[in-house]
Amino acid sequence: MKIVVDAFGGDFAPQEIVAGAVKALQANEKLNIVLVGDKDKITEILESLVFVSDRLEIVHAPDVVTMNDVPTVAIRTKKTSSIVVAYDYLKNNDDAKALVSAGSTGATLTGAVLKLGRIQGISRPALAPILPTVNDRGVMLLDSGANAECKAENLLHFAIMGNEYMKAVGIKNPRIALLNIGVEEEKGSEMIKEAYQLLKNSNLNFVGNIEARDILRGSVDVVVCDGFSGNIALKTIEGVAEVLFGELKDTVKSSFRAKIGGLFLKKSLKSIKSKYDYQKLGGAPMLGVSKIVLKCHGNSKAETIAKTIEQAYTLAENKMIEKVSKAVEKI
Repeated sequence: MKIVVDAFGGDFAPQEIVAGAVKALQANEKLNIVLVGDKDKITEILESLVFVSDRLEIVHAPDVVTMNDVPTVAIRTKKTSSIVVAYDYLKNNDDAKALVSAGSTGATLTGAVLKLGRIQGISRPALAPILPTVNDRGVMLLDSGANAECKAENLLHFAIMGNEYMKAVGIKNPRIALLNIGVEEEKGSEMIKEAYQLLKNSNLNFVGNIEARDILRGSVDVVVCDGFSGNIALKTIEGVAEVLFGELKDTVKSSFRAKIGGLFLKKSLKSIKSKYDYQKLGGAPMLGVSKIVLKCHGNSKAETIAKTIEQAYTLAENKMIEKVSKAVEKI
């Protein structure tokens, strides 16, 4: 099985991306990786890592899609960019099962739709990050930004895809919830009310509405919503976490007494920070396209890249795409 990696996507590319690919290969003997990017630079990094493997292939792509490029234009015109060449390789090779990129989110999402196409029966793809929870189980939030406006049917499809993803990673009967302004069935817009009924009458383990404040409590496994609401919820969670950890750090440094107390709490505080570190959870899957696509955060380093590659391997091994297709056929 081959996993295609955009070696020049991300803030720390290509060094950290290549290093992450090497880590993934060392951890999984069944894995083959295709690194896409400037061949000379990738080879130079591999030599510095003192790593040689017949399970690693390099595909040359001299150009890069930057954050300043318009995604739709870049995918159509930058034919030799790493992300476009990576998608072309993924599409044209049956043994290539997934793509991992830490590059431009817009280009990664646009490329997934334009180059790969949707799974038959899926109305819209969705970006679905896994967020940390208090019980370490994790929760999927979809959509988190790919579709600003949705119909009730779209949310049902998101739930089906999230359900199959969670089963593929070992959760037997995922609990599905609908993001809303209250837990009561009659709450929300007309679209949300319609989505509630579709989910309620499906064969999914639908547990009702959930408010944004409860997303990280670990009471559900999948939260479905339109991309506008999901992106706001996601960015709010990230922002609050950054502010709280920043304030805590400043408070510990504010006085000699606080510094002494901080020394006693250092281990516990590090444990909390590690628990809610999204980098340890891997990439966010782009669900609904015909092959597996995982988008890492732009500042991902080797550990996250390796984790995401292993995540892609697990999803492919468990035939997530095929299972989503079968689940949609039953509706």
